[in-house]
Amino acid sequence: MGSNETRNLWLSIAAGAFAAVLLYSWSQEKRSEYNKKYGSLKTVVIAKEDIAEMRTIYDTMLTTIERPSEFVDADAVSNPDEIVGNVAAVPIKKGQILVKNSLLTPGPDTGISLQIAPSKRAITIPVDEVRGVAKLIRPGDRVDILAAVDTGKGINQKREVQTLLQDVVVLAAGVNIMNNIPRVFELDSSGKNLSQIALTGDTKYSTITVEATQKEAQDLVYILSTAPGNIYLTLRNPNDRTVPPRLPTSSADTVLGRPSVSMDTPAVPVAPPVVMPQAPAPRAAPVAPRRNGFKTL
Repeated sequence: MGSNETRNLWLSIAAGAFAAVLLYSWSQEKRSEYNKKYGSLKTVVIAKEDIAEMRTIYDTMLTTIERPSEFVDADAVSNPDEIVGNVAAVPIKKGQILVKNSLLTPGPDTGISLQIAPSKRAITIPVDEVRGVAKLIRPGDRVDILAAVDTGKGINQKREVQTLLQDVVVLAAGVNIMNNIPRVFELDSSGKNLSQIALTGDTKYSTITVEATQKEAQDLVYILSTAPGNIYLTLRNPNDRTVPPRLPTSSADTVLGRPSVSMDTPAVPVAPPVVMPQAPAPRAAPVAPRRNGFKTL
């Protein structure tokens, strides 16, 4: 490479660097002018898609942009990690800046009313390790509900087990609800600071909330009001949606394979044999009296 070409190369590099400096200086001047007029830029979180009311917010729904601080609400969210797992208190449109007063922390305030299917009801059942599948049931699971009912009185009393409901959806396990990041917030011992508790392996809950029809809820209330400890849950595979016909009840006789005889069933009276009346014997014809050894004609 000749000296002229080398000189031209260095001149080109110098000119490019000078242009870059001028461009940077101009951009800084414009930025200073812009900040003076509208304030400095502030990072805010916006919605990447429409978020329905009471829907849990995930990181895939959010993104960040910069806006002039003069036009940003003081309550605007700047870090998406702060609100992942919260619930939208109001509908949020795509591109809308998220503000803290439009969000709810998962818990009793969020509720589950919008997750209940129309014409269905939510009802809560007490559970423990034995009756609640070792407390491995989670919101969104499906269960069958069985009840042990005592019938009869005295020596005729017996216990029967019946599958009351099949393929029932679990709406909540304690305060852990469906469509919710598995966590809950509680006040610490000072009563001032919130501490986050993961509910992924939570076994502290003592109730299960399920979805049922009004008649099913009525039947469950009857069992709960008479023998709340006699309700048991069995966990289903999520892909098993079959509901077989109502199963016969189980009792000591059916478990042991003995014929079931109810002591309360009255004996059927046996009708006495029907005796047919006998026909009377035919009477003999009267004998005519004799006169002088001859028959009277």
